[in-house]
Amino acid sequence: VQLVESGGGSVQAGGSLSLSCTASGFTFDGPRMGWYRQAPGHERELVADISKGDGADYADFVKGRFTASRDNAMNTVYLQMNSRKVEDTAVYYCFVSFDSGDVSRGQGTQVTVS
Repeated sequence: VQLVESGGGSVQAGGSLSLSCTASGFTFDGPRMGWYRQAPGHERELVADISKGDGADYADFVKGRFTASRDNAMNTVYLQMNSRKVEDTAVYYCFVSFDSGDVSRGQGTQVTVS
């Protein structure tokens, strides 16, 4: 299983940024996928949980600002982040969660909002 995130960087507060995560090594349209983040000194936070379809559940702190989606044909999940806040600064990871209970994550991509 390999997950590779891209699209991180620096953005001003109020701006937008889009992350991508390309997956390989498993049947993409099977398991649950999503995004979580972790800021220095903080606990890991679930950001978005994408079901096997294209519906997503969001953490309250990103509802209305972030949109998560998946393209099964491209083996890719996305996270569109709008109206960024300074407190959104973190390393963002995509993850895959299998029915077996195994969970894998990517290497993470840094997002900084100033």
